[in-house]
Amino acid sequence: MSNQVYNVLFLCTGNSARSILAESALNKLGEGRFRAYSAGSFPKGDVHPMTLEVLASLGYPTEGLRSKSWSEFAAPGAPKIDLVITVCDDAAGETCPVWPGRPITAHWGIEDPAKVGGDGQRDAFVRALRYLLNRIALFLALPHDSIDRMALAAKVREIGQVEGATHPKANTDAD
Repeated sequence: MSNQVYNVLFLCTGNSARSILAESALNKLGEGRFRAYSAGSFPKGDVHPMTLEVLASLGYPTEGLRSKSWSEFAAPGAPKIDLVITVCDDAAGETCPVWPGRPITAHWGIEDPAKVGGDGQRDAFVRALRYLLNRIALFLALPHDSIDRMALAAKVREIGQVEGATHPKANTDAD
């Protein structure tokens, strides 16, 4: 087994809910084999309070989570990203920066829990996290150290079609 740590960047437009949920979950469940980051094309500047509440209540790390621009990860000195995953359809349809190292790209779209207000909001965030956890579990089960790049890309994109998937404007980025 390789000692390589794979860097994964989760993207969304606002970087306040879904991408933050995914970042925290993969950092915990990846057990050091993966380093997750998140960013947005138009970051809101603050993490949605319900994101932090749901993560903390379910035992996921919240320290250091912040809403930030995807330009941080395309700048000199940024971590080399191995995989870029969009989690909202708007981000999937946008022209992304050129990522150093040509990472694999995939779309794991789910509905935005931040659009739900009132009594159903917490349930929407828990549901979004559940969908992300299902995808992350499938992702972690892949043989990352022995699968070739094309097969890995296909499998990671396939994961985006499981329960809760929205339909992206674009999910066919070439590697």
